[in-house]
Amino acid sequence: MARGVTRMSDLFLRTLREDPADAEVPSHKLLVRAGYVRRVAPGIYSWLPLGMRVLKNIERLVREEMDAIGGQEVHFPALLPKEPYEASGRWTEYGDALFRLKDRKKADYLLGPTHEELFTLMVKGETSSYRDFPVILYQVQTKYRDEERPRAGILRGREFVMKDSYSFDLTDEGLAESYAAHRLAYQRLFSRLGLEVQIVSAMSGAMGGSASEEFLAPCETGEDTYVRSPESGYAANVEAVTTPAPPEQSIADKPEAVVYDTPDTPTIDTLVAHVNTLGLRDGSGARTFTAADTLKNVMVKTKLPGAAEWTLLGVGVPGDREVDMKRLEASVSPAEVALLDDADFAANPFLTKGYIGPVGLAKNGVRYLVDPRIVTGTAWVTGADEHGRHVVDLVAGRDFTPDGTIEAAEVREGDPSPDGVGTLVAARGIEMGHIFQLGRKYAEALGLTAAGEDGRPVTVTMGSYGVGVSRAVAAIAEQHADAKGLVWPREVAPFDVHLVIAGKDAAQSAAAETIAAGLAEAGLEVLLDDRKASPGVKFADAELIGVPTSITVGRGLANGVVEVTERATGDRREIPVDEVVGGLTGGS
Repeated sequence: MARGVTRMSDLFLRTLREDPADAEVPSHKLLVRAGYVRRVAPGIYSWLPLGMRVLKNIERLVREEMDAIGGQEVHFPALLPKEPYEASGRWTEYGDALFRLKDRKKADYLLGPTHEELFTLMVKGETSSYRDFPVILYQVQTKYRDEERPRAGILRGREFVMKDSYSFDLTDEGLAESYAAHRLAYQRLFSRLGLEVQIVSAMSGAMGGSASEEFLAPCETGEDTYVRSPESGYAANVEAVTTPAPPEQSIADKPEAVVYDTPDTPTIDTLVAHVNTLGLRDGSGARTFTAADTLKNVMVKTKLPGAAEWTLLGVGVPGDREVDMKRLEASVSPAEVALLDDADFAANPFLTKGYIGPVGLAKNGVRYLVDPRIVTGTAWVTGADEHGRHVVDLVAGRDFTPDGTIEAAEVREGDPSPDGVGTLVAARGIEMGHIFQLGRKYAEALGLTAAGEDGRPVTVTMGSYGVGVSRAVAAIAEQHADAKGLVWPREVAPFDVHLVIAGKDAAQSAAAETIAAGLAEAGLEVLLDDRKASPGVKFADAELIGVPTSITVGRGLANGVVEVTERATGDRREIPVDEVVGGLTGGS
């Protein structure tokens, strides 16, 4: 059989008819059922031959796009020494997500989550002058993160393949150009992968740096929530959304704060119901309160990397909103954050659960940060720091002064867009790429400088650009699948053509062999189903495996035709046997 033809009778493949018990999302179910991956442990997967073909095709496309912008490929080990990460601060900043280990001599090592430090040190060792810049280096490498809750198959694993590239420039203008080049390269790459993506503003997190954007593949099963304004094109991960602050209000016209007995009102709903029974009035008549008039104070604790003790933090948000822990985590990063537990409340008896207010926090020296909507002159119903008591008309800037603002409240559909144009709509997506303007964080930490044109040392500025390579396999499967199975885009598919011998007729087998050889000679990769299985099994496997085009050699052969089916559309057409190779390859 010609090169370029794989026989299913030889292929190391076992398809499954039932979904695996631990599978949560479509891509996980289909990639396991179709024989692309197999689970080894939570968040750790083996790749079978079909999966390797798709993975290598994606890697090839990544390399082509990186090479096209002048990137040069290098390769670092996955097992790395502690010292460079300690110098940058990330040995502690990464927290429990870092796989740490010791060798037999008790020296500390880690399994690389990303390689900023190693890239920086490589460039430091190989360059010295402005003539050596700019530089773009990249690698396609296995990464490791000790995910607390690995899920969704290869979408969120503890071991994964990633392309990370880094730009090195001597000026901020040069960094901006490198960043723009990567941004365009990513747009081309995801188009070739057949992935729809939304570019959104993002947080830099433990990576550090300033400008930061994510490429999210819209998908209901995605872990990232993002919002956008259809009117303006604004788009951001919810963690990066900034809340427009309303204008400050006058304090002079606000009534005095009054404490009321509010028994059995530990929740916002019970509080609002009770306050509306108090018969409060103002100059325009009876006052009606809603959850938006209340100030919810959520108590958390934070701990900086390497610190031994937790620190209390109060977070104030309008009562009609919940605290979004992912937004809160992003706002306090690199510190850890957790809600207080019963032991914490017991250790701090001044905290009256359900009745906490900003005045009591200030008296006890607890840092208090509020949502940007809580501006000077706004009046609130909030806890009076006594069980069963709340205060009405506690005014910001008069009765309490926050220590600052924090982006922690949930972002909702219908909120005003931060750019001032339109309102926000929400969606979910899979993070496929993330690009950062790192700036000089790592260069300064690791001493990366170069002699400028005047001979004086210049600190190099860096950009960091990642693509989830193994994750792309699952993301494509999420966006390109139906009830029957996978539907691979052509550039990443494991084969170009799936050739099915529908019967046991020797003539059908011979015709299929001839077609397969002709397609292979024309440069196509062919999967030939020559198994002694029923037509139903073969057709079901063809739909499950998801090769873009299938050819069925069956009863039509008696009339000199075969059936060609396009997996994505379901379109079927009959083509004369002697025309099928030319019809699929563009030949005569």
